[in-house]
Amino acid sequence: MWWKKDKSDEASKPVTVAQTTPASATTGTRFLAPEVLARINSLELLARTVVEGFIAGLHRSPFTGFSTEFAEYRQYMPGDDLRYLDWKLLGRTDRYYIKKYRADTNSQLHVVLDASASMRYASGAVSKLQYAQFLGASLAYLINRQQDAVGLIAFDEKVHTHVPALARTGHMRTVFGRMEQIQPGNETALSAVLHEVAERITRRGMIVLISDLYDEPEPLIKALQHLRFKGNDVIVFQVLDKNELEFDFTEPVLLEDAETTEQLHVLPDVLAEGYRQKINEHVTRMKEGCAANKIDYELLTTDQPLDHALFAFLAKRARM
Repeated sequence: MWWKKDKSDEASKPVTVAQTTPASATTGTRFLAPEVLARINSLELLARTVVEGFIAGLHRSPFTGFSTEFAEYRQYMPGDDLRYLDWKLLGRTDRYYIKKYRADTNSQLHVVLDASASMRYASGAVSKLQYAQFLGASLAYLINRQQDAVGLIAFDEKVHTHVPALARTGHMRTVFGRMEQIQPGNETALSAVLHEVAERITRRGMIVLISDLYDEPEPLIKALQHLRFKGNDVIVFQVLDKNELEFDFTEPVLLEDAETTEQLHVLPDVLAEGYRQKINEHVTRMKEGCAANKIDYELLTTDQPLDHALFAFLAKRARM
């Protein structure tokens, strides 16, 4: 992927904050924007903030029945059994909620994270990789709340991080710790890596791919078919920077390929229309290819709050 070459290309680093107010206490049914989340130095804290705020908002909204997982997660009423009171949420928010989980389904989730060089791009405060980490951590925390197993795979041109899916105590610290260490790496080999992932994961479950999907559509769709053929439920989140969709440049720019460092001087007026057509064709082909193979697909940009992605994930879980 080509992008404008300047100092702002380096992803902004998160800073430590002494205290974080739960999103539900500050934004109602909407939680913190990605550029605000980037200030939280701990992925575990970030994920907890996002998910607790999301769930609290979900069950104060018309979408209470949207997810079967949390159909019995509601505000406390006099006479409710105190065994089901969420004491941790009470301590953080002073709100009384009752939680009753479904019977353990013994399911597992693998977060498959693209950490290739193109994922470092950021036209704003948050890079594509940071956004992918925010989303991956939130999904991992959400599924772990239901006592299901969570695993992590990260890759560039090859798999370099693999945490097997487990549900035991302390495992999530490993997942969050390894996810925090991920940095943008080399060129991508997305299709080849997904074939490898399909063979690595021997037990069927849910696989969430978070990537900019910069690969040729046909081999990429075949790789996703391989994941489905192995019996997995698959959801794909294509994460792009808003600039990558809109190509919103007005002056001549120097573009640099994120993975080969090849540079090209371009006139936006000449290139923009053709570029937008190509990126829209790619997005459309991926959307159609996923639909044809019963794979859920969502396009996200790095300036969007995470609620759309979490709703999509819960919808997939509800259909399973």
